[in-house]
Amino acid sequence: MHKPILIIGACGQIGTELTFELRNKYGAENVIASDIREGSNALMQSGPFELLDATNYAAIEDVVMHYEIDEVYLMAAMLSATAEKFPMRAWNLNMNSLFNVLNLAKEKKISKVFWPSSIAVFGPNTPKKDTPQNTIMEPSTVYGISKQSGERWCEYYHKKYGVDVRSVRYPGLISWKTMPGGGTTDYAVEIYHEALNKGTYECFLNGDTELPMMYMDDAIRATIRLMDSPSEKIKVRSSYNLGGMSFTPKDMAKSIEKHIPGFKVSYAPDFRQEIADSWPSSIDDSAAREQWGWEPRFDLDQTTEEMLKNLKE
Repeated sequence: MHKPILIIGACGQIGTELTFELRNKYGAENVIASDIREGSNALMQSGPFELLDATNYAAIEDVVMHYEIDEVYLMAAMLSATAEKFPMRAWNLNMNSLFNVLNLAKEKKISKVFWPSSIAVFGPNTPKKDTPQNTIMEPSTVYGISKQSGERWCEYYHKKYGVDVRSVRYPGLISWKTMPGGGTTDYAVEIYHEALNKGTYECFLNGDTELPMMYMDDAIRATIRLMDSPSEKIKVRSSYNLGGMSFTPKDMAKSIEKHIPGFKVSYAPDFRQEIADSWPSSIDDSAAREQWGWEPRFDLDQTTEEMLKNLKE
């Protein structure tokens, strides 16, 4: 039997799907979902749930002790576009929640931590194509700065205190199950909803903005595979580059047009364009592939097919 898992931020875009997948794999009673607010009916009815503030150490500790939690997946965060509007709130949530979980692991109250980083750790001076695992970062957003700082702290806690912390740098994520939550790559989900509802979409990035993306099923699979890998295989304790596919809004529009002839996209870049321009266009994830066997399964056309099929239902 798998020891109990706690997911903090279980009602967000990634947290929701991760909760379902882990419950499917290890049994609903072994996966405790938590968030500062309640989630969808499906999530709430699928297993145990705790209302939990990720910045409250004592509250997290209580839940950990009560359920005898072994692993924590810390998915709570304020994302890139929202964080630019509330810098100090974003810093407080993104950093303090991480310290809370790392300190629980340092005190041997939990044995393993997953914390997600992001392509937002990279900045305008980072090599854009096939961005290497180790490279110049210099993030220019609040979200990116918090993620880069988090990576350094994860590595520090591993070296200094032996904390088993694992992380991947997620690209933009595409899912039909939950709406995105204030990120710069949200267009890649919104576009499918609008294509089906209106046949048109106004994109907040310009049409040639190429960014690394991933279908959610791949992201969840990568997360669980990383956590299931033997500790000695995990050589990177800051965060692993994770690649799926790279495309532009124009590429995506063409992919949708194959299924919805006459679909039209217009472009009205807003403040998110500057954020997107500071990020890579493609990712070199050879370290993840070599060390723990990462391999994506979905390309753009397969993603489009899955998204439209499931959203129609």
